[in-house]
Amino acid sequence: MRSFPCVFFCLATLVIPVCAAQDHDADGCKDSPIVTRFPGSIIRSCKELDDNAFDFNMGNGKATKRIEGKYLELHYRYPETASKAQVLRNIHTAIKNAGYVFDYDSGDYGDFTVHMGKTWIFFQINSGNSYDETFVAETALTQDVVANAAEMSSGINSTGHAVVNGILFDTGKADVKPESGPALDQVVKLLQQNASIKLYVVGHTDNVGGLAANLDLSKRRAAAVVQAIVAKYPAAAARLASFGAGPYAPISSNDSEDGRALNRRVELVKQ
Repeated sequence: MRSFPCVFFCLATLVIPVCAAQDHDADGCKDSPIVTRFPGSIIRSCKELDDNAFDFNMGNGKATKRIEGKYLELHYRYPETASKAQVLRNIHTAIKNAGYVFDYDSGDYGDFTVHMGKTWIFFQINSGNSYDETFVAETALTQDVVANAAEMSSGINSTGHAVVNGILFDTGKADVKPESGPALDQVVKLLQQNASIKLYVVGHTDNVGGLAANLDLSKRRAAAVVQAIVAKYPAAAARLASFGAGPYAPISSNDSEDGRALNRRVELVKQ
């Protein structure tokens, strides 16, 4: 796993024994290896996953930046004797002194996104004596579920289309990742087993970002998938056509990350 570069607070004006707070942390939760907690704080809850995604706020009307990899989120309660401004100043200064790049900073509002190399962090300092930290260290993607030729054939025969699980792209890019190989092999198998079938390869996106950009991205991704299939099975060239639907045909709500993940997909549609 990728390690996180460390940064520590240096507080001259507030001294509270951290060991006392440790006794009241939520079960199984501990500080990140990057940032020590604000003195006297306790961890209310946490989540740690080896493979997850988070949309980092980039501010100024920019689209969020999706980072996937080793994931940690921590939710703290800081002492009532401390102010939001004090907690924000200390965390902000510690991160700045550690050399992290600030990609977004809301100022006194209390939200900011930083990164160093492949490590990304989002901080949210709240009123009401709480603050949140979300860490993602980019790692190589794993694909545990891939398309199956028999299942795709069944879907096409019954509904006229089928989702191809396991085709991967980097955020905002149209290059088919090498990890997509097993899924592409299953599409080739489908074509070989159904010699007369002709298919549209349709790219879909979620609704994050501009409509024109999403339509263009979906078109380029669909075309890239066709190229990747033909590279494996040249005889398929005359039987495939690409199309980009952008965000126009969601299969789930775009109001949640799980829904957006389902909407970002490649489908085969019978011509």
